[in-house]
Amino acid sequence: MAELDFERRLERLFMDAPELPDAAAFAQRIESKLDRGWNLRRWLIGAAGLTGGVIGASQLFMSNLFERVETAEQSARLVGQGLSRVSPSTDMVSALSGGYGVWIAVALAAVAMFYFASRLIEEM
Repeated sequence: MAELDFERRLERLFMDAPELPDAAAFAQRIESKLDRGWNLRRWLIGAAGLTGGVIGASQLFMSNLFERVETAEQSARLVGQGLSRVSPSTDMVSALSGGYGVWIAVALAAVAMFYFASRLIEEM
């Protein structure tokens, strides 16, 4: 019991710590250091972003990006024309439109109910 009283008293002492006379000056010094640190970080992040942007832009221009985009557009047009000529396979569509699609949906619903029931039993 004495141990519990000691712990409670110690906890109250830490909760009700007296304020030191120079607390406001200390807080102001810490805030000024933090502000100075943030200004430095802001400048460093801005400089790094600017440097990275310049390097990235120069790499884009040096790699002939615009010519590659034009070539890719032509390739995409050719692929699109080739895909338009391919007729979709009707085997899967007819399989799902018949009775198989209904049975697949029923099986998935049964699996979902099994997982729901197992979760419900686990919670009890």
